[in-house]
Amino acid sequence: MNPPITNSNSLLRLPDADRERLGEALRRLVANGAIIGTEPGQAELYHWAHLNQDWTEEVAALLDLKLFWDHELRLVQAVPQSGAFTLRMKLDATLVLLTLWYEFDMAVRDRGEAPPIRITVAQLNDSLKTKFEPLRKSLPSPTRLVEILRLAQRKSLLHFTAALQAAESGIEILPTLKRVIPFQDLADWTRHAERHLAAVLEKEDDEIEEEDAP
Repeated sequence: MNPPITNSNSLLRLPDADRERLGEALRRLVANGAIIGTEPGQAELYHWAHLNQDWTEEVAALLDLKLFWDHELRLVQAVPQSGAFTLRMKLDATLVLLTLWYEFDMAVRDRGEAPPIRITVAQLNDSLKTKFEPLRKSLPSPTRLVEILRLAQRKSLLHFTAALQAAESGIEILPTLKRVIPFQDLADWTRHAERHLAAVLEKEDDEIEEEDAP
């Protein structure tokens, strides 16, 4: 394992091996949102980034990414500070992530559970229907839900483990989700959820009025 980079004030002076590692770290942070040292194949990259934290942060800042380090969970997360890397989500995916945020917050804040927070797909579906029943037409199908969960997994927001019975599939919600959706508290979450509800219901009312028009 190479020692931390020292006595260098230019990327051009980095040894080839460190330049390669730095590039690998940046590519993963941009593509996946985080380096998770407990994941297969990421342990050495996380260790290198941790040892060379200043360099990793400096290069990430060039892309307007702010890094958050969680050494206990062995992860570093890149959070965009501008719209360049913002992920545009469809309504059904937004509702799923809002629900996952809620389940994470309740488990940690109210029940004192430690991340990652584990739920099943059945529990997620029940929570979705309870919170967004007026938007039932916008809730994802079972196949679409799996697509959303796999996308969230690629963005390092959760771990998804498929089971033979789809409802028993496991979800581990990572703390990275709360930085991507930075609500201050449950009241903040409620305001955003109500805004989505109001927007969709207003659209449905407009469509009904158009259909009834002569």
